[in-house]
Amino acid sequence: MSAAHRPSRGDLEAARGRCVPDLIRPGLTVLFCGINPSLYSAAVGHHFARPGNRFWAALHRAGFSDRLLQPEEERELLRRGYGITNFVARATAAAAELDPAEYRAGARSLARKVRKYRPEKIAFVGIEAYRLALNERGATIGEQPRRFADARTWVLPNPSGLNAHYQLPELARLYRTLLES
Repeated sequence: MSAAHRPSRGDLEAARGRCVPDLIRPGLTVLFCGINPSLYSAAVGHHFARPGNRFWAALHRAGFSDRLLQPEEERELLRRGYGITNFVARATAAAAELDPAEYRAGARSLARKVRKYRPEKIAFVGIEAYRLALNERGATIGEQPRRFADARTWVLPNPSGLNAHYQLPELARLYRTLLES
């Protein structure tokens, strides 16, 4: 199913627990790490696909792409040197359904991926997930003083439309600081 086709309620329920494959290759400039796939993303098979998610718009406005990419065009990111993964692979209706132990296990798995693929930078999109998974309670938005698996480490706001604290212009500005670093 493509992102252009809106999944039905049944499609969304059937997507519970599914994974969206990592978008990753060796030598990336930036590996973006989300929390976990939404049911919508799992149903269509693409990262950050839920309508209202501002990830693709923030990337475009920040300068990561010369045009607004659609979720089904996510492989274009690899050609540009960017990838996407998640702390937790299984899809849920809300991140609140995840157990803290899943975040910590996800961080260990992610460290193995980062050591294997060696991105220059890793950008965690979601500060609360980062704080929980890595036990970094004092973390703030921006570049972190500590590297993650030898990659420069950034924390960015979650681009979900539910995160009303950060509007699109501010998201784009913060994502641009990552691009320009």
